[in-house]
Amino acid sequence: MRFGLVGTGYWARQTHGPGIQASGQELVGVWGRDPAKTAQVAQALGVRALGSYAELLDAVDAVTYAVPPDVQAPLALDAARAGKHLLLDKPVALDAAVARELRDAARASGSRAVVFFTARYTAETRSWLAELASIGGWRGSWTEWVVANQRPDSPYKDSPWRQREGALWDIGPHLLATLTAALGPVRSVVAVAGVGDAVHLTLVHDSGAVSTATLALWGPPAAYTWGMRVWGESGVSPAPPAATTADAALATAADELAATASDGVEHQLGLEFGVAVVELLVDAAAQLARGQCAAP
Repeated sequence: MRFGLVGTGYWARQTHGPGIQASGQELVGVWGRDPAKTAQVAQALGVRALGSYAELLDAVDAVTYAVPPDVQAPLALDAARAGKHLLLDKPVALDAAVARELRDAARASGSRAVVFFTARYTAETRSWLAELASIGGWRGSWTEWVVANQRPDSPYKDSPWRQREGALWDIGPHLLATLTAALGPVRSVVAVAGVGDAVHLTLVHDSGAVSTATLALWGPPAAYTWGMRVWGESGVSPAPPAATTADAALATAADELAATASDGVEHQLGLEFGVAVVELLVDAAAQLARGQCAAP
């Protein structure tokens, strides 16, 4: 499958570009809004710098996106309407109506999609989730993800969309993708605002399990933590630490997109799931905006 890369930032340079090249697919070229940056990334990857998005769409079978979600959505909509397959970053959009429009356009054209929730494409997470499924009897989970993106060595410290949207929209999708696989679909969410961009979530699953999570993207560096535990009749099972690099996970996602396009079936992490994640996040964001259950 011939891929085009949209984006020239850190995630494009370090994950999407190398990931496609590490897969069984072909990276044809790259396009970004800044021609100089596009040329630099293209040279580093050894591919063509494409002069326009239209030129990219004409040259490829599929597009991989490493741009902010509000930039990704309208571009992906054009690609879907053109029948191109989509490797989307999470979240697929910041608006539920836009996410549904993208899903419907892909469905109408026969375009297939996968959404890149990083951990869901790693061997260690898949092994853990398979173990949870084989044991059963899980009743809930606890997650504490406190990240300090403002630290000098963070590649995301100057990311405008992350500064604007915070933890809910950046790491919230990862939370939902993993917990849905561990405990079943999420039926409802209650969101409580904390200090800064911190958000505290209670998630009720269709299985009856209840998950709680504390998320902060711009938290105190001294409080940096990243942990998830599932509990139930067999005890407590912690999620494994990351062992797979992001570009290797992206390679898996690219190969699975090619397979699902060939088979003509919806991927379990396709746009149907991507829309469900956006709908839950929109609900949580609306609660925070209204000050519902807001922290004093």
